[in-house]
Amino acid sequence: MAERIPFVHARVVFAEKPTSAKPGDEALILGDGTMVGFVGGQCAESTVRAQGLAALQSGDCVLLRIAPTPEPDQHGKMVVHNPCLSGGTLEIFMEPVLPVPQVLILGDSPIALALAEIGSTLGYEVAAWATGPLTNVDAVVLASHGDEEEAAIIAALKANVPYVGLVASPKRGAAVLDSLDVTPSMRARVHAPAGLNIGAQSPEEIAVSIFAQIIQERKASHHASGIAMESAAGALDAVDPICQMSVAAVESSIHSDFDGGRWYFCCLGCKEKFLTDPAKFAGVM
Repeated sequence: MAERIPFVHARVVFAEKPTSAKPGDEALILGDGTMVGFVGGQCAESTVRAQGLAALQSGDCVLLRIAPTPEPDQHGKMVVHNPCLSGGTLEIFMEPVLPVPQVLILGDSPIALALAEIGSTLGYEVAAWATGPLTNVDAVVLASHGDEEEAAIIAALKANVPYVGLVASPKRGAAVLDSLDVTPSMRARVHAPAGLNIGAQSPEEIAVSIFAQIIQERKASHHASGIAMESAAGALDAVDPICQMSVAAVESSIHSDFDGGRWYFCCLGCKEKFLTDPAKFAGVM
């Protein structure tokens, strides 16, 4: 969390013997599929990894039920049939833990001070910015009334900061944008003037309008990236050629290379069976 790395916290809440996991066991799933901790054997781990990556992409909590035999859908639960499970049923609560938005503010004007106060109230990580890296920054707001604006805007655009806002009148904002030595597409990413047009007058009202726009932009980009990530996740899904179970096609999953392709497995048992006759099982796909 200190390094602002997104992860999913998985905790076993129900375990039916003879599962190796017990209630209270927990693990973290990172964006590359790495798992730290223990929530079950290899077959359960494979399912948790795949569903953990999906939860990380959607941002939604999920109660995962892993059963050794097919079960009907259950309200409020994601039911997954794991044919290789050695018996027993697991239920695992999976919670995505995402870093709070980080907002940097240039300037010490009354609007800048109001932005810092309101952003902190929203639970955002808000800090003053003059120079320094912009890695993992969600928004940069320029509220310096002309001081070092152009250089700061260009730095934020080159760092691909999702939201770049300039506090200025429409006339001055247009003039600043026209002076930037950037491509038209980069220039179009700058909100000038920053904030939604809600008739704001005071520094506090203007700050509210700017954070409302940041929230709006984040929701829109999350929806778009969510669709893209779901599509990418679908492309990354693999099917174990032995048991036909869906597994995550990531480096940390059990896999084997054969005939120029890579095959993924839910457990070492399926991989070992595959290796007895790769040509035969590869033809199943």
